[in-house]
Amino acid sequence: MAETLAWIGLGNIGRGIVKNLIQKGPQSNLILYNRTISKATAFSSTLEKGKVTVASTVSDAVKSASIIFVCVGDDAAVESVINAIISEESGDISSKTVVDCSTVHPDTTRKVQKLLAARDAAFVACPVFGAPAAADAGQLVVVPAGPVESVKKITPYLTGVTARGIIDMSGQDVGRASLLKVLGNTFILNMVETLGEALVVAEKSGLGTDVYQQWVNAFFPGPVAGYATRMLSGDYYQREEPLFAVDLARKDLRHAMTVAKDSGMRLRSVEVADAYLKEVKAERGEKGDVAAVYGAIRKESGLDFENGGQK
Repeated sequence: MAETLAWIGLGNIGRGIVKNLIQKGPQSNLILYNRTISKATAFSSTLEKGKVTVASTVSDAVKSASIIFVCVGDDAAVESVINAIISEESGDISSKTVVDCSTVHPDTTRKVQKLLAARDAAFVACPVFGAPAAADAGQLVVVPAGPVESVKKITPYLTGVTARGIIDMSGQDVGRASLLKVLGNTFILNMVETLGEALVVAEKSGLGTDVYQQWVNAFFPGPVAGYATRMLSGDYYQREEPLFAVDLARKDLRHAMTVAKDSGMRLRSVEVADAYLKEVKAERGEKGDVAAVYGAIRKESGLDFENGGQK
């Protein structure tokens, strides 16, 4: 029997996942909820008619769904959603499975599991790796952790639908999935900072960013080359909506630094990346994108934050 899904949260990644669920997922119906209801309504109008409905509250979305996916921006937002799910307004949730795709601290994930277990609901941590373009293409890499049967239950919505690959942590501590996500994002953000530094020194030393970009394209095609293009084309300051927002990136780095501190070590490269992202926030506000660390490095090096969109 086909399940009814609820999807809570409509960020860049969430919209791409929902599109693929509507097009390829085995569910009978999908219920959307977003904190800004008008955003969910507008988005639903772009999807195939008859396959999606919009809920006005989290509890309304949960009541009619057997599997509830959550994908929101930070730990506070996740806890707010979970508190609504376990509230009396949501009714009996003992037969439901909650799947959190958000990027949060491992301790937050473990806390969520305990809150849901107290209401006899199943829980799967399932953070996702990939840019919005990968989400649109159904090419994410997902990391499900939790009870084996619960992971099996959600797999039909992952393999060949929203994801190109699964790092399966079935039966393992749910916090480990979040830890992998945080450390994976740390690697990505450190890469972006290193790439920005290299492009700036290539320009200032006379080597030229064009030839350095050729080297990047030859050795690191894919996401790294994509970031180089976004930096050199000026996309990092021209876009209205960030692909990877500065506030979310800094949240991920804080989580990484906390985990490292608790493990008895210090992440110096993360501190460097975070310092540049702090400058991005000062320059661009909430619209700041992680690729704009290139602009922050340019500014520190005596160049304009904006490169004029020249390659």
